[in-house]
Amino acid sequence: MILIAHRGNINGPGEYENGQKYCQEAIDAGYSVEIDVWYTDTWWTGHDRPQYRVDPDFLLKKEVWCHAKNIKALKELLELGAHCFFHQNDSVTLTSKQYIWTYPTQQLTEKSICVLPELQTIDVDGCAGVCSDYVIRYKELG
Repeated sequence: MILIAHRGNINGPGEYENGQKYCQEAIDAGYSVEIDVWYTDTWWTGHDRPQYRVDPDFLLKKEVWCHAKNIKALKELLELGAHCFFHQNDSVTLTSKQYIWTYPTQQLTEKSICVLPELQTIDVDGCAGVCSDYVIRYKELG
């Protein structure tokens, strides 16, 4: 099972979520990370706004799942060759590597990434992975 630290969080939301150093710590601990990415004149991360500058080489790491926060970011991430996806109010969306990014409470498949399973009562067995603020809880499933 793929274990993805939501914004770099391993055991609950953190002050520096989405920051490159914070996300690298999650990678170093053995997790993949979902990171919110913006593109203006350069690369940024941050949930509600561009907050931290990020090195584009970081976005290409195999452990990094880029959530494009603006359409320009999606276009640039695809051109860069990063693993990425874009969604707003969709039940599911397809990532550039053909995973089904699945919003909480939606039906799961063997290609699904269950997003924030801690917000729902759901059996994550059989899905491709989980993306959680508490991803450490799912380590025994990995």
